[in-house]
Amino acid sequence: MSDFLPPSIDSTAAARWAGLASGSSAAPWLHEEVAQRMAERLRFIRLPVSRWADWEPDRGGMQGHALVEAHYPEAENFLVRASAAQATPEAEGAPLKWWQRIGRTRLASKTGVAPPEGAMQMVWANMLAHQVADPAALLGSWHKALATNGFVMFSCLGPDTLRELRDLYARLGWPSPTQDFTDMHDLGDLLVGAGFAEPVMDMERITLTFDTPERLLQELRGLGRNLHVGRFPALRGRKWLARLKAELSQYLRGGASEGPLALSFEVIYGHALKPAPRLPVAAQTEISLDDMRSTLRERKKPIAGK
Repeated sequence: MSDFLPPSIDSTAAARWAGLASGSSAAPWLHEEVAQRMAERLRFIRLPVSRWADWEPDRGGMQGHALVEAHYPEAENFLVRASAAQATPEAEGAPLKWWQRIGRTRLASKTGVAPPEGAMQMVWANMLAHQVADPAALLGSWHKALATNGFVMFSCLGPDTLRELRDLYARLGWPSPTQDFTDMHDLGDLLVGAGFAEPVMDMERITLTFDTPERLLQELRGLGRNLHVGRFPALRGRKWLARLKAELSQYLRGGASEGPLALSFEVIYGHALKPAPRLPVAAQTEISLDDMRSTLRERKKPIAGK
């Protein structure tokens, strides 16, 4: 599974998009909404969290980040960004935003391109996995960051996302407006391939409506970029944009002259544990005394909530 790559994503475009600083602007509304829904699921998890890492928190949503902080008020958190240049002031003791000041004192965050290995009890990654060219490598970095019995909580877009827009482009003979999105069952397989255990995958569909094509296109620009390898390679002209808006007005309204323009988004949620390492087994196996002691200690640890 480690060689799984989404066949439609341009790795150069994905790397360029990941490297763009995003800390100066707010995350898209949809990202914050998904973060809120994912944060509500934390109440069902009884595993202790003293340190956790948020992967690409700016695009994932700093309001969502604050909800996780509120759930684990005594925990240290680590902000993981594509480059050190994307570090934002909240990691350096700047004044807190209004949502960070509600009823608590926030611990200082640390920021960097990678957290300490094996030190996190939770990895939080909101709306990120569908934007990377190598999701297996991303999951592997989450696994590396987690301590034994730590867990990952993540969300991303699934294959039914923007089906109306993709159908319109296909009908007009235009290249795809977006990359293909990985199915939740394949993501579950990738989690197991990365060393995780007990993956739990879930999905829901969210429909967003817009009054005008202009507002729809504005929202799509905030959500990301078209990373498809077969996307149109040059700039489009004003005539093409005018036709796109006209087609959107007609096609997404089902031929009616009035009414909202609707787009579907499939949101996938994933959760998995990092289990204790298994001892290697062969015809003749040699195990050091230190490895044996470490394994026995992990097996004797009580599981929170039981």
